[in-house]
Amino acid sequence: MSICCIVSGIIMRLVYLQINRTEDLSARSKKNFLQMNMIASPRGNIIDRNGNLLATNRPTIHLHWYGSGNSSFTEEQWVTLHTLEKILNKQIVADQSVISAIKRAERYRKKTCIAQDISFQQLSQIVEQFPYEGNLTISTDFKRYYPYKSYASHLLGYLGNMGIDSYGKMGLENILDDSLQGEKGSVLKIIDSIGRSVTETTLRKALVGQHTRTTLDINIQSICESVFPEDMSGAIIIMDPYDGSIISLLSRPCFDPTTFLDRISNDKWQMLQEKKSFLNRALNCSYPPGSIFKLVTVSAALEQGFVKPDATVMCKGFYYFGRRKYWCNRRSGHGELTVTQALAHSCNPLFFELGTQIDIDLLAEYAHKFGLGEKTDFLFSEYSGLVPTRAWKKSSKGERWWTGETLSVAIGQSFLLTTPIQIARMISAIFTGFLVTPRILMHEPIHRKALDITPQTREFLQKSMKQTVKHGTGKSLQKLADIKVYAKTSTAQTSNLDKRKLGADYLEHGWFVGNFSYKNNAPLTIVILVENAGTAQVATKVAKNFLLKYTKFIDKQELQKI
Repeated sequence: MSICCIVSGIIMRLVYLQINRTEDLSARSKKNFLQMNMIASPRGNIIDRNGNLLATNRPTIHLHWYGSGNSSFTEEQWVTLHTLEKILNKQIVADQSVISAIKRAERYRKKTCIAQDISFQQLSQIVEQFPYEGNLTISTDFKRYYPYKSYASHLLGYLGNMGIDSYGKMGLENILDDSLQGEKGSVLKIIDSIGRSVTETTLRKALVGQHTRTTLDINIQSICESVFPEDMSGAIIIMDPYDGSIISLLSRPCFDPTTFLDRISNDKWQMLQEKKSFLNRALNCSYPPGSIFKLVTVSAALEQGFVKPDATVMCKGFYYFGRRKYWCNRRSGHGELTVTQALAHSCNPLFFELGTQIDIDLLAEYAHKFGLGEKTDFLFSEYSGLVPTRAWKKSSKGERWWTGETLSVAIGQSFLLTTPIQIARMISAIFTGFLVTPRILMHEPIHRKALDITPQTREFLQKSMKQTVKHGTGKSLQKLADIKVYAKTSTAQTSNLDKRKLGADYLEHGWFVGNFSYKNNAPLTIVILVENAGTAQVATKVAKNFLLKYTKFIDKQELQKI
């Protein structure tokens, strides 16, 4: 009876294993000699408008130790490890963590990485000295490569790592991550008893990610990078005023995307955070526009009849209102000026007077006509800035609006805040007659919205910006040959002037904005902001250096075409 029970139990067990566990046991069996490996797909390239690589991939070579199943190293293996130390210029035997990993791999017939991203010269030496060394294997991979390092880093972004996968953490690398990623491939390997590949079958080929062509011109970007002061923060934007193409966008401080391809030290990370290196100052910082806003104020005044284009004003160095003196940028006064000259010399009293006549809500309406106080609909995230109104102050501050505050807004101060990209769009519109949406990708559609300002007003603004270069605050640019420049400068207060002595953080921001064209080349919009520069002259000097290098670059290009 007991024998029958035992036999029955054996039969039932066999039936269970053969029928119920067939798939599971078959899969386990196959794992003993079959190995499925995923093949990483190279990310798509990011290129500039001329096809220059801005972000691409380079092949990397890694050296591995493949264990033999021995419980201890042989004398020949120790010699191999010591020789590798000399070739790689890296501690192996003396590094406890490395040698422990190799010992585990050797005992359990596993693979461990000895060195990553070795040079071709090191690979050649290894192959030459160990042509038949069974413990050493080579693998290849791809690593993201940024040929121009920190140039345009806020637009390109950088990669993060999650296991073996890389993904975009910022900029275009993040926004276009799905298309840049591509599709991974897979390989089925038949391996021997110690884990080495006998045969390989490609089940699915890896597909390279899509390439992306941007509107950037790396040559113009390089000029911007070279002229911006190394020790200062700020932004430069060069934009096509007609189609919104961003030719160059600089934000300082910046960062090198290559830094994040490997582990980064805590000290390095903290330093980047303290400098606010990841902050895109062209899009995600709001600044008082200062005298740039006078272009809006005078537009409202001209179109609403508060001032005539040929009117003259007297500047005594201050404007008296409410028992208080509102000072001009030249305290000794400019004397008698036309409205055009007042704009060119950035004279304040005319605009203080207009501030007593123009209602704040009307001034806000004209600011919005120029695209201020609202996002530009750029592909990247951006701030909307702030255009104050009566209703805004009542809801946010719980207070009424005072006329004296309108005087400050009329010259671009008070609560007024704008972003450099908004200013680039505004200046472009003065010359084209429409607000264009900034573009960074060549395939993006062009979006335009008519500027609700009369052609006569736009012509007046252009004339005033021309006078700024000829006789006004931008006259240091007037001697540049064969180049047309229209400009407006601004020294924008960041706090009460009494606080200037407390340190650089309380100094004024310097702006230079304008439109320029050289010879027969299409006109471009330029916006330069230098934080806490103390004066607009710093930004104007950056603009001059840029234009000098730009003209030399264009001349060189023309010579190469001959």
